[in-house]
Amino acid sequence: MGSVVNKYRVHEVAKDFGVPTKQITEILTKYAETPKNHMQVLSDSELSLIFEYLTQHNQVSGIHVIFAEGVKTEEKKVEEKKPEQKKQEEKAVTPKQQHTAPAKTQSAPAQQAKSAPVQNIAKPTTRVPETRVVDTRKATNVNLDKYDEKLQDMADSRSRGRRDQQQTQGKEKFRNNKKQRDNNFSNKRKQEEADRMRRLQLEIIKKTPVTVEIGDEISVGELASRMKKTGAEVVKCLMKNGIMASLSQVIDFDTAAIIAEEMGCKVEREVVVTIEEKLIDDHKDAEEDLLPRAPVVVVMGHVDHGKTSLLDYIRNAHVASGEAGGITQHIGAYQVQIGGKPITFLDTPGHEAFTSMRARGAMVTDIAILVVAADDGIMPQTIESINHAKAAEIPIIVAINKMDKNTANPDRIMQQLTEYGLVCEEWGGETIVCPISAKTGMGIDNLLEMLTLTAEVGELKANPNRAAQGTVIEARLDKGRGPVATLLVQNGTLKQGDIIIAGTSVGRVRAMVSDKGQKITSAGPSVPVEITGLSEAPTAGAVFNAVADEKLARELVEQRKEEEKARANAPVTKVSLEDLFSQIQAGEMKNLNLIVKADVQGSVEAVKASLEKLSNEEVRVRVIHGGVGAINESDVMLASTSQAIIVGFNVRPDNAARDSAARANVDMRMYRVIYDAINEIEAAMKGMLAPKFREVILGHAEIRQTYKVSGVGTVAGCYVQDGKLQRKDCQVRLVRDGIVVHEGILASLQRFKDSVKEVASGYECGLSIEKFNDIKEGDIVEAFTMEEIPQ
Repeated sequence: MGSVVNKYRVHEVAKDFGVPTKQITEILTKYAETPKNHMQVLSDSELSLIFEYLTQHNQVSGIHVIFAEGVKTEEKKVEEKKPEQKKQEEKAVTPKQQHTAPAKTQSAPAQQAKSAPVQNIAKPTTRVPETRVVDTRKATNVNLDKYDEKLQDMADSRSRGRRDQQQTQGKEKFRNNKKQRDNNFSNKRKQEEADRMRRLQLEIIKKTPVTVEIGDEISVGELASRMKKTGAEVVKCLMKNGIMASLSQVIDFDTAAIIAEEMGCKVEREVVVTIEEKLIDDHKDAEEDLLPRAPVVVVMGHVDHGKTSLLDYIRNAHVASGEAGGITQHIGAYQVQIGGKPITFLDTPGHEAFTSMRARGAMVTDIAILVVAADDGIMPQTIESINHAKAAEIPIIVAINKMDKNTANPDRIMQQLTEYGLVCEEWGGETIVCPISAKTGMGIDNLLEMLTLTAEVGELKANPNRAAQGTVIEARLDKGRGPVATLLVQNGTLKQGDIIIAGTSVGRVRAMVSDKGQKITSAGPSVPVEITGLSEAPTAGAVFNAVADEKLARELVEQRKEEEKARANAPVTKVSLEDLFSQIQAGEMKNLNLIVKADVQGSVEAVKASLEKLSNEEVRVRVIHGGVGAINESDVMLASTSQAIIVGFNVRPDNAARDSAARANVDMRMYRVIYDAINEIEAAMKGMLAPKFREVILGHAEIRQTYKVSGVGTVAGCYVQDGKLQRKDCQVRLVRDGIVVHEGILASLQRFKDSVKEVASGYECGLSIEKFNDIKEGDIVEAFTMEEIPQ
């Protein structure tokens, strides 16, 4: 017995047979079990299955393929055949096409005799019966087109003759009777004709339903106008459905649609086309337009775990010397060729923007490399990186770095990774783990191979033949060139001279520089590029689009700026971190306004995104301003007018700002570590959370009778079944056949003619529900109150 081949993986089988990894995966999915990934080791039975399938579907189609001489003889015979026979045989499926295309049957007996082998192949695959046309005419050379034309001419001449005759008779009759008709056609007859026509028109209008376009919201009066009904009719219909509304009141689409359909109208959703929709082309690409693109990879991990060292090693090993100049540090992204295929890496400085990109939901990257130091283990920023990648639903490849150190302990790292749902392949999981050393280069080639295979499985595609769209990686203000932005094109092709819009920035692309510092005129999908020509530096992580109309683009930017200004100027409550809880009013939307200043723009975005993530349903954290540099007097003035707290990250206030803050009682907080800022503000926010409540059922009452009272609405006569009904602080829900119809508050509670505070079990009472009249006999009224749970 020979030894069994060990560790024959999916991608190795695909490579040996010269087929894509996806095809091997599909074979196993169809006939066995789906492999976890391209690195899975195949069993003997799975290998046999793949070999059998590929053998069956790649057979030699005939003996003539083996004997080259036989092939030549066949080709010579084909050339000697008549042109008509050649055309017919081209339609038939050749033996070579046996397993790729369905064979077609031939109708002519002579052809069947000549292509017997083809017919034998076709028989088992064709099941559709042939259509036979039986010609019953004696002569078979009749020109049908000419015959049809003749018939048409005869029909046209007859209709013309009949029409001319009618016109002649009509004219004579008109001349003969004109005088008589003028005398007899009285005013009364004219009136009758007019009335009859009006009635006919009304009947037609009634039979044809009016089509009403309704937006997300519409006023009752506007709805009546569009339905060509009176306001009273619509209000009456609303009341029938238990809704009390005046003509000026606004109702939602669902309510309006129900009323319109009930009144015999056809409802269509009104589509409001915004400037953004007019300007930005966001249609989905057809499958045939998509072409393969390079993967975009981000390298993440804790500080000092070797992200920069790994990136430098890859860049130096795969980029020619002299090309990786100073521009690479500025552009924040670069492309390298690995095995003849390009891969785009997001540089480490771009990591700060990564948080804000995730917050905006932009699918910027395709694969994440998580760098973990073998001697240090999982750290806070490592956990944050794992969460970012999981939120973006991108595959994670773990690189255990610093394996050249004596203190390296990769097993401990693998154990720690399992706590965060990352189980390595060696332990039966799906996460690829590669031990590497960025210092010596050990394992980096294996890491890059795994990267290429993961990208191949992802089948990354884009359409280069459309207007460009993508994401701003980083932006800055250059003294000589003005606003400079690093863009990553995700779809389409960006060309020099294109008009682009990115957030609140707009402009024409004046110059484009590649990651290697070379001037270029176009950039396709997955290509990073640095551009100049924008009106201002856009926000890192903002989506950019190439557009056709510059005037509309500037309108859209102005609109976005107005929206931002309105959000910033929204009324907010004055707060400071110490007395945060007492400053914010209960029952209102709670806001915590912050001004963030940091040493670099990337840090501003990172701090801003991290703090805004602290928002929840009850407390909203808003960073109303973010900037680079020391805290100055204008920041303090803004904080004073907008009642905000200033958060400084690696910066200090200048003397003027410190004095101004002391005078205006503006709270300033300085941090060097982002986690300290998050923890401190989170602790302050915990006191802002609204108190928790629980529901306490008071009692149930059955509705025995209902009365319509003018000026009040529907009053219900009830019998209290259990518990009690009370007037004060009592909420009620109306239950009909086990379904809650309405939830509201009691408007009145009476016994006989007296208003009472409460009615106990076993007694009868009268009640009405505020702003609700659709009460019916047999309904159950459930009374309850909300009780605060002490925290």
